[in-house]
Amino acid sequence: MERKLYTGIDLHKLTSTLVTVDEAGTIVAHRKLKNETKRLRKYFSEMSARHLAVVEATAGWYWVDDVLSEEGVDLKLAHAKQLKAISYAKVKTDKVDAKTLAQLLRVDLIPEAHKISRDRRGMRDIMRARLRLVTRRTSCLNSIERIFEKHKVKTEEELPSSARLQLDGHRSCAEAFALEIKTLEQSLNGVATSDADVQRLLWIPGIGHILSLTILFEIDDISRFESEKRFYSYCRLVPGSNDSGGKHRHKRSKDGNRYLKLAFSTAAVQAIRHYPEIRAVYRRLLKKKCAPVARAIIAKELAHIVYEVLRRKEDYDHMFKGRALSRTKSHTWPRLAPQRAC
Repeated sequence: MERKLYTGIDLHKLTSTLVTVDEAGTIVAHRKLKNETKRLRKYFSEMSARHLAVVEATAGWYWVDDVLSEEGVDLKLAHAKQLKAISYAKVKTDKVDAKTLAQLLRVDLIPEAHKISRDRRGMRDIMRARLRLVTRRTSCLNSIERIFEKHKVKTEEELPSSARLQLDGHRSCAEAFALEIKTLEQSLNGVATSDADVQRLLWIPGIGHILSLTILFEIDDISRFESEKRFYSYCRLVPGSNDSGGKHRHKRSKDGNRYLKLAFSTAAVQAIRHYPEIRAVYRRLLKKKCAPVARAIIAKELAHIVYEVLRRKEDYDHMFKGRALSRTKSHTWPRLAPQRAC
């Protein structure tokens, strides 16, 4: 019978601690390494056995996965938050963490995080960078508004010199972010527009080329969600709850994908602005809900449409909450942008 080894990797910025156990749970190797490709490759090449490894889903897992795939080692990503709930320890060191990962991997108790394929990483990271820039630009614009509110004036000339100095700083940052956003968006011209799923998403209210790419690459594979409810939760479109003593309270949750939350929130704003039937639903919601909650409900309905379109591989039927939309996108839409020269 082929021997199996299980390695837990406690990954940090400069170093990593690795602990390898056999099928009986006995430690066969333990080492602290500098985060260098050659050192990691040497560690695994020294052991001739079928090897499985696990690392927490932190920011630096890309290069580890690349090295181990070349060595024929299957790497699993551990969901950091769920892992803490399973592996709480009074004594916490790098070696203990790596050993715990290895032992959980051995008995198949690793709570796995989704591992996006190598060929999709770069595009997803571009879309995420764009959303982060959009968020920062919005923060600068909000700061500009706060300056005018603070001094209760409407024109820049009415502001004191100290406030104008702050205004210039925020404005310069907003313009710089806008330029970087435009550069990223221009680089996406023609990217994936012929993809069938992108074409289906483009017909959905509030979703254009940029948002369709963001949504598609963040989802990666719709079949990984066992149900629609799990998809909503992953998109941060359902509130958390804090029930105690017969009292029910909603709370904001940071579990899930913040980029999908931003994408669907943006799509909801655009859909409300441009589609009369969706705007009417939003206005009815405002009679009972505050504006953020009402927009979140619209965003959740758009997420429902995306889920069904991607799961069934069917075109959007131009319905919203059981009502036909009077406005649809042009018959020339979705336009296939010209492919960029290589």
